[in-house]
Amino acid sequence: MIRSLRRKFILIAMISLIGTMTVLCAAIWFGNYYTTAQRMDNAISILHQNGGRFHPPRGGRFDPADFSFQITPETPFEIRYFMVELTAQKEIVSVDLEHIAALDRQTVVETAGRIVDTGSERGYAGYYRFGVFPQEDGGSVIIAVDCFLQIQSSINMLRVTALIFLACILMVFVLILFLSKRVTQPFVDNLERQRQFITDASHELKTPLAILSADMGLLEASYGKDKWLDSAKSQIKRLDKLIKNLVELARTEEAVKVGAAFRFSVSEVAGANVDAFQPLAEADEKSLTAEIAEDIYLKGVQDNFFRLFSILLDNALKYCDPAGVIHLSVSIRGRNILISVSNPCAGLDASQLSRYFDRFYRADSSRARSTGGYGIGLSTAKAIVTRHKGRISNRYADGVITFTAVIPLAGQHSPS
Repeated sequence: MIRSLRRKFILIAMISLIGTMTVLCAAIWFGNYYTTAQRMDNAISILHQNGGRFHPPRGGRFDPADFSFQITPETPFEIRYFMVELTAQKEIVSVDLEHIAALDRQTVVETAGRIVDTGSERGYAGYYRFGVFPQEDGGSVIIAVDCFLQIQSSINMLRVTALIFLACILMVFVLILFLSKRVTQPFVDNLERQRQFITDASHELKTPLAILSADMGLLEASYGKDKWLDSAKSQIKRLDKLIKNLVELARTEEAVKVGAAFRFSVSEVAGANVDAFQPLAEADEKSLTAEIAEDIYLKGVQDNFFRLFSILLDNALKYCDPAGVIHLSVSIRGRNILISVSNPCAGLDASQLSRYFDRFYRADSSRARSTGGYGIGLSTAKAIVTRHKGRISNRYADGVITFTAVIPLAGQHSPS
């Protein structure tokens, strides 16, 4: 249980961190990409307004912190671009290659053709950022700026951001892995105190219960049978059984201690429980069928599995519809042992299924009391399965409720 809590804590913390870091890194990269695209669009607009030239302002001041595009005396030599003038029929009228050296006329014409085919007014053609501006005569002018360095810078930033992202995730994971034990320690201490309290309280209550039971016997011997004495004796028995169940639950929630686990046959344990419950089912005019695979072995606490099968079969017997069929199945699925117990139970509220494993929960309080239930049995079953690193669940379909336990195998399927 504690390991599961630590794993959930680490998982939630890492998912939160990864989600936050992903959003942050994506925002940084997209922000840089958007800013670069906006600066190039501003440069293209300035070129269009100035007839394809940059005119640096005389005596101007330049602010490196300003995100907007600023024209400096070096701008005409830094920005490499070409211009293509088109007619209304998209035929090329002129090509200006004065400010770019890497392209010849044929390459520019081909690039202009790809830009026209996109049908967009702004965008990228390769690593050229372009803008298409309509003319009064129906034609248009294409201005494309070389953005290779800017795109390379964005990609490099993405790589650095990814490396920082992975480094932060790894570092935080290591820290959480070491600190999670300290974080969950208060819960561990509280759980241990709770278990100790239940154990101590049960020992303290056993003596007065034994005395009360003896006193009831003496009173009955002195005054004879009495309904009030019978009621008191019944409640003492219920309280004694409840205390035993609580102690059992507290013990099964503990981790399996070294030396307490032994190799045993789950098949034989299941078969023994079926034999024990068969007469009870027949006496209640119900049927109990079983499908148990042979030679299923597990390393664990054998007494726990006797109790697990007993709880599931007893629960099925109590709440099975009259003349219904209870079915137990034990099989191997992959690397797990699959235990399934089903029985018909009409009128069940399916919305309450998830609460069946809660302590003291009873779907039908009056019916549970008549059968002696306390709402602890299924909690104990869940504790046993969890103790052996498995999981238990229930489902309700077509008037039949099914409890399923999946427990990882330890060792081989047959005895060594």
